[in-house]
Amino acid sequence: MSEGSGGRLDGRIVLVSGGGAGIGRGIVEVCHEGGATVVVGTLEAAAFDGFERVEVERLDVADPTAVTRWVVAAAERHGSIDGLVANAGLTLHPPFLEADLDTLDRLWRVNQRGVFVCAQAVARVMVERGQGGAIVAVASNHARASDAGYEMYAATKAAIVAMSRAMAWSLGPNGIRVNSLSPGLTRTEIVATAAEADPATEARFRSWHATNRCNSVREVGECAAFLLSDAAGAVTGTDLIADQGMSARLGDLS
Repeated sequence: MSEGSGGRLDGRIVLVSGGGAGIGRGIVEVCHEGGATVVVGTLEAAAFDGFERVEVERLDVADPTAVTRWVVAAAERHGSIDGLVANAGLTLHPPFLEADLDTLDRLWRVNQRGVFVCAQAVARVMVERGQGGAIVAVASNHARASDAGYEMYAATKAAIVAMSRAMAWSLGPNGIRVNSLSPGLTRTEIVATAAEADPATEARFRSWHATNRCNSVREVGECAAFLLSDAAGAVTGTDLIADQGMSARLGDLS
């Protein structure tokens, strides 16, 4: 982790779902640099050459049985699990009048239920071993301020924030902290490609932010690593909004 990143993760075992690309990959890289061994679950092909403590496994968080296998296998290999970043998610935003229940169900299975089953499986291991730990559930600033067509997506992200608050109280007596992390527009591979292809798009993206720039995936990774670390020992049951001021603005973003 870079100087001033807010906490170290030396010797810890951290699981990251959806860690193969985008924000998830940024989280994996920062946690690894902070000293953690990171077990990645992803549907995407992912290579972490030069990352000696990163293990990559195929995982579909919409399959609760697969999630349980992933978590239990990691605990058996390493003896414990210290942290989870439940990051896997889908972004689907059909026009409201055209949205169908299949899309709703798909979003729910991955975004909301996927976070729940990952957190539950990891928490069971943490409670069984009595060592405590930290869970970070990746939501979105859409949980706070959204837009037309994002009704179903925003609902799943708001649910993650609400679930995290309740989990903090359910698991607090066991020494487990639970927080949600709500990034805004982040310069993932997809966003960077769109911005670099069109200067007007780049300018529009910048104008949406108080800082005149989007998050980098590394910055979101730093936020997740902080919430996992002892530096956030007093932080549980809250939502960390990391969106460069995007959701603090009144008025349209066009």
